[in-house]
Amino acid sequence: MTFRPLHDRLLVRRIEAEEKTAGGIIIPDTAKEKPMEGEVIAVGPGARDESGQLRPLDVKAGDRILFGKWSGTEIRLDGEDLLIMKESDVMGIIEVQASIRKAA
Repeated sequence: MTFRPLHDRLLVRRIEAEEKTAGGIIIPDTAKEKPMEGEVIAVGPGARDESGQLRPLDVKAGDRILFGKWSGTEIRLDGEDLLIMKESDVMGIIEVQASIRKAA
């Protein structure tokens, strides 16, 4: 199934947090919080401004983003839990530095 968001909405897949702390302590499922980081899967065409012009989104498919704890609407699509949210719910885009990308 394919899904195409409308207007200024995004389809986001949560990126799961680490299961261990820096000190090596394993965090049980009951103590974990929902991750606030995700990968954008699909974006809408954009929103219209007061003059009726289409304003494209700053976020694009493939971006890693940070969003609020209670942002978006959870949906299940093809057996996968995803989020639909507005671009205004996004706090920022995580950009990986070139030196880190080369090392990976």
